[in-house]
Amino acid sequence: MNSTTPTTPTAPVAEGDGESKTTEKTTTEKTTDAAATSGTETRLDKAGPESGAGAEQDLDPEQDLDLDLELDDDESDKESSGLATAAAAVVSVGLGIVSLTGAWSGRVAAERETLIGQMKTSSGGSAAQQISEIYGDAWHATALVNGIFGLLALLVGTYVLVRPAFGAPTAHPQPGWIRAVAKGGIALGVLGLLIAVCMYFDLIVALPTAPTTAG
Repeated sequence: MNSTTPTTPTAPVAEGDGESKTTEKTTTEKTTDAAATSGTETRLDKAGPESGAGAEQDLDPEQDLDLDLELDDDESDKESSGLATAAAAVVSVGLGIVSLTGAWSGRVAAERETLIGQMKTSSGGSAAQQISEIYGDAWHATALVNGIFGLLALLVGTYVLVRPAFGAPTAHPQPGWIRAVAKGGIALGVLGLLIAVCMYFDLIVALPTAPTTAG
């Protein structure tokens, strides 16, 4: 006997069903790809300008150059101001020393007064007049010149000490050695000015007096 194997009937497939399903699948895939692409472009559009601007700011050489130039200018100004103040302090000390020891200008003024006194007393005059015109005026001229140098030393030293109070505020205080030198110049100037005043008014050494002749 021949055995027969039962077969399951297969439903007939229409000719257009396969093509329809394939078309629907392709359309769905295209739609998904388009949505993903659109989302990516939107994110790039939003992040693009911001990231680009940040990159431009980070990589802008002109801004960095301007900042460097401003820092260099500030440092050069501070250095120039510090050097000028230090030089003024040294000048104050020098002027104070000149006020105490005398200068060639004082000698010239004294010699001039001596010459004038000799011309005034050449035609005759008393001994007291000769002492006053020849010696006293020269002495006073020297004291006057020394007093001027002492006053200049006092003014310059005071300017160095008060300069930071009237200038632009700075994070770097004035060095201590500059203040010390300025104070030394002020002290020498005051001392020279005081001696000059005493010399001019004959408080330290009086003018010599002519001896009286017995009549």
